[in-house]
Amino acid sequence: MTSAANFPPSTRVEFDLFTISQVVWRQKGLIGAAAALVGLLFAIYAFFIATPVYQVTSVLRPVALNDMDALNRSALYSLSPEAALLRVGTALDSYEARLSYFRANEALFKPYLRAGMSVEQAFEEFNRSSLKVTMPAPDSGVAGMRVTIDMSYPAGVDGVAILNGFVSFAIAAERNLVQADFDVILKNRLNEVAAQIDAQRAVYDGDKKSQIARLLEQHNLKRSLLEDELNALRQQLKVQRSNRISELSEAISIARSLGIKRPTTPSMLGDSAQSSSGSVVRTEVSNQTIPLYFMGSDALEAERAVLQKRTSDDFSTNRVAEIQKELQLLQANRQVEILKRRQNDELFLLGIEPMEKEMVRLKGLNTDMQELKMVLVDRSALQSPAPIKPMKSLLVVLGALLGALLGAVFVVLARYMTLRRSAMAIH
Repeated sequence: MTSAANFPPSTRVEFDLFTISQVVWRQKGLIGAAAALVGLLFAIYAFFIATPVYQVTSVLRPVALNDMDALNRSALYSLSPEAALLRVGTALDSYEARLSYFRANEALFKPYLRAGMSVEQAFEEFNRSSLKVTMPAPDSGVAGMRVTIDMSYPAGVDGVAILNGFVSFAIAAERNLVQADFDVILKNRLNEVAAQIDAQRAVYDGDKKSQIARLLEQHNLKRSLLEDELNALRQQLKVQRSNRISELSEAISIARSLGIKRPTTPSMLGDSAQSSSGSVVRTEVSNQTIPLYFMGSDALEAERAVLQKRTSDDFSTNRVAEIQKELQLLQANRQVEILKRRQNDELFLLGIEPMEKEMVRLKGLNTDMQELKMVLVDRSALQSPAPIKPMKSLLVVLGALLGALLGAVFVVLARYMTLRRSAMAIH
């Protein structure tokens, strides 16, 4: 069995903080040299190798309320200054807007277009690391509302032109969208008012035709009733004349049988056989109608002859003349003629005046939105005097500290290895 005595005793090297401090202090020259060397390397990188990165900023604020007055007074499209600012800020943060601007200005982005890269790849690199949009907080209030857009770019890129151009591009794009929306709304409103006017015209035309039809119907009805009444009245008069002739024929027959040729009375007929002496005056009062034959056959035959020769009975009643007068008035319907001869039906349309005023107002609106101020550019991008990266002084300081740390670690490790070898040599 192997005994514990056959193993060499363990070598243990112990350090305390005081000892480490002494070792490091004794080698301060070496540590200083390491710090200087690493600091020099960092300085060479910061001043000669690293590409400077600059940053520019643009700030947008809401415009004054009166700048939106012309648009809002149209009563077609409402846009507040705060809403316009948010729209422009959203456009600045829009992937599609950035890509459109990138494609439209490839000359400005030429430093990003490296060999072997497509336009989309170059844009992805630019979009991922260069632009940052800060939107206003929800509770910032009108006075505190602002949109900030920052752009970081390497040396050799005209960042000021790119950022200011992109801000102008986004503002113009939103203005064009407002223009397009306004044009569509205006066109729809004009079509709506025109449709309302056409509807009123259609209603008027329908009412006019209905009124003419009612007048003609009433006119024709009245004329037909008068013609029917005239025909019936003439027939009645003809029957009355025929009855009168028959009545006269009977009376003539009786008068002849009685020998009555001239008009007489019943009392005179009774005394005709007696001779009268002197002058006699008779007065006869009777409440009975004297029969027609007492008129005598001569008078009755004369009347019958006239009635038989009569060709028209119209004169025998005034109503025939009245009917003929009314029929003469109904030869033309003056109301219908006036309705048909109307030259300007617009004057008779009811309720169309407000629509025509609205049409005139809409056509008189200023539809050119190119002068519309969407936002106020509170601060345009200006050339930065110094890069934000690399931070040269900080890199040199960090390099020196790193060199010093590496030097100290190297010294401590070297001392540790030396002591360990010495301990192992003793044993």
